[in-house]
Amino acid sequence: MLTQMARHWWVWVLRGFLAVTFGVTAYIWPQITIGVLVLSFGAYVLVDGIFEVAGSIAHRDQYEGWWLLLLDGLFGIGVGIATFIWPNITGIALVYLIAAWAIIGGIFAIIAALQLRKEIDNEWLVVVSGILSVVFGVVIALAPGTGAVAMVWVIAAFAIFFGILLIAFGYRVRSWGEEMGLLAS
Repeated sequence: MLTQMARHWWVWVLRGFLAVTFGVTAYIWPQITIGVLVLSFGAYVLVDGIFEVAGSIAHRDQYEGWWLLLLDGLFGIGVGIATFIWPNITGIALVYLIAAWAIIGGIFAIIAALQLRKEIDNEWLVVVSGILSVVFGVVIALAPGTGAVAMVWVIAAFAIFFGILLIAFGYRVRSWGEEMGLLAS
């Protein structure tokens, strides 16, 4: 599995870049309408889910827990599609949709990270991102009535921090691949 991860390290970086871009965009335009937020979130989750499904399928022979990543990716694709099918979704429904995505995705990330530790020691970045996702999801599910701008800022902060962790993980995987001779340095 590490060989495949090392060869595709850039996918983690790309996913992180997309998350950071989404977060920065939300900070730049905090007054965006809920409709734009719904569509932006839907696009992000859909693309992220597609990359996760592709990665899980590519690594199914090397990683026994590949199906967890597949389920997480399929869930993300479903959430993304739902946001496009129902673009007039209310703010509260969006909050719960985002919360469910973050909690389920975080749980899958933690499980995947624990299984990944069988091959890589001290893999805390994925665990931290999973815990962050779960905490974020629980917090916004408990306070769904917050203002739209505050909600945008919370989502933006999460996306930026989560994206940075994914980027760091991608470069860490690349370094491991180079150290182990799996990649040309």
